[in-house]
Amino acid sequence: MRILILTQWFQPEPHFKGLEFANALRDLGHEVEVLTGFPNYPGGTVYPGYRIRLVQHETMNGISVTRGYLFPSHDQSALRRIANYVSFAASTTLLALTRRKPDVVYVYTPPMTAALAAVVLRLFRRVPFVCDIQDLWPDTLAATGMVNNRRILAAVGWWTTFALRRAARIVVLSNGFKRRLLERDISTPVRVVPNWAPHEIVAGARHVAARLIPEDGVFTILFAGNMGRAQALDTVIEAARILRDRAVPIRFVMVGGGVEVERLKERAGDLPPDRMVFHPARHPSQMSDLFAAADALLVHLRDDPLFDITIPSKTQAYMAIGRPILLGVRGDAAAMVEEAGAGLIFPPQDASALADVAQRLAAMPAAERAAMGVAGRRFYDERLAFSIGVVAIAEELAAAAGQ
Repeated sequence: MRILILTQWFQPEPHFKGLEFANALRDLGHEVEVLTGFPNYPGGTVYPGYRIRLVQHETMNGISVTRGYLFPSHDQSALRRIANYVSFAASTTLLALTRRKPDVVYVYTPPMTAALAAVVLRLFRRVPFVCDIQDLWPDTLAATGMVNNRRILAAVGWWTTFALRRAARIVVLSNGFKRRLLERDISTPVRVVPNWAPHEIVAGARHVAARLIPEDGVFTILFAGNMGRAQALDTVIEAARILRDRAVPIRFVMVGGGVEVERLKERAGDLPPDRMVFHPARHPSQMSDLFAAADALLVHLRDDPLFDITIPSKTQAYMAIGRPILLGVRGDAAAMVEEAGAGLIFPPQDASALADVAQRLAAMPAAERAAMGVAGRRFYDERLAFSIGVVAIAEELAAAAGQ
């Protein structure tokens, strides 16, 4: 098949369904081309070596990559974020119409606006597409507070339904997402394909941990990733204070970027480094050593009905690295961690509950914690690994293309 991958995010941005995914599809015997934007995530600043232009062509590890114009932004401004999404959708739609006709298009969302080019190709050139949904719009926009205007949310909801009804197949990351689409009366065939962990995280170098996480005997819980409204990390700060007041030696290490970082740092200002410490975002290739050096790994999202059907991608990464997990997410994510026996669950946005499970985990024998890590890794290898997911998506692409 001739496959066009349409995604707003692509390497050198950290993207687990990016270049490695494209290479894997090519290794299965397909011809693969990528249509994407100029790298600016997560900081909203264009990466060194790139500058915004109308179009740029390059080859990455043998994969042809075309980059279309976008307005770079990733901050709290809804207007600038809309400009970012809309500019990418418009430029890639024009570029898609000029490219050689593919057999099938793979669309990675969010943002849902990225599907515009695929819909246009479907309507005007009869090219089928498969939509991979990582965030369900407009639900996510409302849940995170990014958009509160009802008219805008209604318009986004209309567009999402319109686009998904024109997809040949849909890939989602959880059973909850599939149920939600069925509730919207979207009859397009839907397949659940759980996310895998980025290769860099699983196989990264192991030389940074000693510099970031002191070996002082303090039980260390690591949170890594985006720090935005959806993560509700004030809960972690309050849990750190509770543990401090209990005189329980537990440290939270927060690694990542996001719109909430500076506010969280200010709020945690009274906590010493042996209780909470922040470090800037690092490339995935520099993360696996941090995961392995920590005693436990933390996943947390706001207590919102949307997140009951969401499985944060860091959950799979934590399983792959083989460390015990503390998970503050309800629904599908909790069910997966419990089924795997990979960690402990607590109610989201409940600081006392987080403090309790952290204290409980720290008090466990080291062998019991290690068994959780082993169980998580086994579950990942058997159910969630990269090779399993790639084959599943390739099967959906072939079904869409009629092959």
